[in-house]
Amino acid sequence: MTRAIRVRAFFALAVLALSLYITLTVPVRLGVDLRGGTQLVLETRDSPTAEADSEATDRTLEVLRQRIDALGVSEPTIARSGDNRIIVELPGVQDPREAADVLGRTAQLTFHPVLDTEPDTDPGTVGSDESGRPVRLGPSALTGADVDSAEARIDAQSGAGWFVGIEFKGAGDAWAELTGRAACHPAGDPARRVAIVLDDKVISSPQVNSSVACRTGITGGSTQITGSFSRDEARELGLLINGGALPVPVETVEQRTVGPTLGATAIEASAWAAVIGTALTSLFIIAVYRLLGALAAVALACYGVISYAALAALGATLTLPGLAGFVLAIGMAVDANVLVFERAREEYAARRKGLRPALTAGFRNAFSAIADSNITTLIAAGLLFLLASGPVRGFGVTLGIGVLASMLSALVITRVLADHAVARRSVRRRPHLTGIADTGRVRDWLTRRDPDLMRRGRTWLSVSAVALVLATSGIAVKGLNFGVEFTGGRLMEYAASAPVDADRARTALADAGLPRAVVQTSGDGDLTVRTDQLTNAEAAKVDRAVGELAGGAEKIRDELIGPSLGDELRRGALIALATALAAQLLYLAVRFRWAFGASAVVAMVHDTLILVGVFAWLGKPVDGVFLAALLTVIGYSVNDSVVVFDRIRELTTANRTHETGTGDRRKGIPFPVLTNTAILQTLPRTVNTGMGAVFILAALALLGGDSLTDFALALLIGIVVGTYSSMFTAAPLAIELHARGNPPSGTRKRGAR
Repeated sequence: MTRAIRVRAFFALAVLALSLYITLTVPVRLGVDLRGGTQLVLETRDSPTAEADSEATDRTLEVLRQRIDALGVSEPTIARSGDNRIIVELPGVQDPREAADVLGRTAQLTFHPVLDTEPDTDPGTVGSDESGRPVRLGPSALTGADVDSAEARIDAQSGAGWFVGIEFKGAGDAWAELTGRAACHPAGDPARRVAIVLDDKVISSPQVNSSVACRTGITGGSTQITGSFSRDEARELGLLINGGALPVPVETVEQRTVGPTLGATAIEASAWAAVIGTALTSLFIIAVYRLLGALAAVALACYGVISYAALAALGATLTLPGLAGFVLAIGMAVDANVLVFERAREEYAARRKGLRPALTAGFRNAFSAIADSNITTLIAAGLLFLLASGPVRGFGVTLGIGVLASMLSALVITRVLADHAVARRSVRRRPHLTGIADTGRVRDWLTRRDPDLMRRGRTWLSVSAVALVLATSGIAVKGLNFGVEFTGGRLMEYAASAPVDADRARTALADAGLPRAVVQTSGDGDLTVRTDQLTNAEAAKVDRAVGELAGGAEKIRDELIGPSLGDELRRGALIALATALAAQLLYLAVRFRWAFGASAVVAMVHDTLILVGVFAWLGKPVDGVFLAALLTVIGYSVNDSVVVFDRIRELTTANRTHETGTGDRRKGIPFPVLTNTAILQTLPRTVNTGMGAVFILAALALLGGDSLTDFALALLIGIVVGTYSSMFTAAPLAIELHARGNPPSGTRKRGAR
């Protein structure tokens, strides 16, 4: 065993041991879309007295943290997002109304003397007492900053009901002074009352008891707020007072509520998809690559452990799209192994020097394509993280971790296992057991047929253009069904006990004051209602209408996106796509010649527009999850093109070497022939990698549930279109651009392959 092999083996064992330890000891944080609960995105706004700057947002976050702690929610999370947004996750909270009301209230608490109950034009704060009588208030004597604590209590003996007991800071001198002045007025005089005001609304204006002496006031530093409160009202008021006042107002720009059953179903479905998809993929690569395929399957399991441990160690939140990305990355992890094994097959067939030299050459020759293809995917993942938000950002994190883990799995773990296997004497005596001592059925078929795919390059470009026109015409004919994430509005999904007729549901919602509500039903009882902006009170009307219509229905999802956030997300999606194209073009321009970079980007745009057009024809939603799938397809499209172009570059370099005087028969081979040869040589990798990804995505589409079906469908379409475009769009276009940039000096004969 060489020193390099020992170092790789030690590193692999250390990473696996650490990953197993983290997996067994550190749980991964689940997003509310997986464990159920409510997520709120709050945006701070300027007030007449304060600017919603970064400092004000930080103070707001601390006040909200105190309120959330007082709510008693298990394992809540609260974090800044940008300069003026705060993300709050409340696991287990299924009714967002209470949480939004408590968190969104500014809670400006003040105590005022009452001047009279017939306000005129005299100065003073005008309001109404708890009986609705208008009152004129004097200047604020105390604020919430003077309050030490507040607690909801009940007076069971007198039957007065619920009230809020308040303890003032220090001895409560200001409170004693305020009540002492009020006590100097006779009983029944409005000026004997003290008004307690919350957010410019008089919530209580009790009269100072007759036993309180003039100018002495209520001592002891405590008082009670009464007002015929219910238990929940008294508790909420106590929470607001204890949490303190928000320095600036906040507005709920996004709200998501997911029922616990939907989250549990998504986890179970994704787990089954991962198990079945991984098993099918493993069986496939074992059937194709035999012993080395089995070792790659072991490395695939190690990849899963490493990815999970990385998520846990980084404290990343695993969301539903992130879970889909985790499952998808399993299929992508096969690609690096396939690239290595196919190059090893080529080396063994060409030189017959033995298994270990062929395997070593396979890793060495495949490294360039592995690095380029994975870097392009990392670019897409990075753009998702930087430009997206919420669950889609989680998908970017998971995808990025998956790419890095797949490279570690293929280049280190698989290599350690494969090097150890081919060093065994029993394996060397039976080289065909390894799977690299034969060329494989796809390569054998190509060798027998030797098709000239690039002979009709312009015909393939015409077919691509026709397919592009047919697909994108769906955008003009049917338009895009943008989700509420991009348009703003509210989306509520219910699980009814029995199927609900869509027309009856529309009529019921119209009677409830929502004539423009869009209703969709499914045969298994699911009902989706999409409307414009609704308050939580208006959403409660929808709940009642659907419940009465269906004889009982469980709300399993509730999403509210503000119009400003919808515009922002839509702009962010366009920026993400444009930036992805620019970043990919820049990278390819650095790594390859300009003709390759331009061809790959054109193929990428071709794949993107076809996928969007197909979704337009199908009427599928274009939302954040679709954006994640679209950017993944962009990465996959570039991966395929990069593998082909990397082989063209290698063949071109070899061709130039032969032209310098070696006398090789490849001397002077035309560029179209080199391109065709590169496609034929990389086609086995394309087929085997595509099959591995298809097993995973088919499992997601069939088992992942409604929330993951569209995601898997988009990726399946993207893989098919991307595989086609890398061979029949990018490659012919590269030939055309190469011919324009390198015009022939004369008529050349077609070279031999």
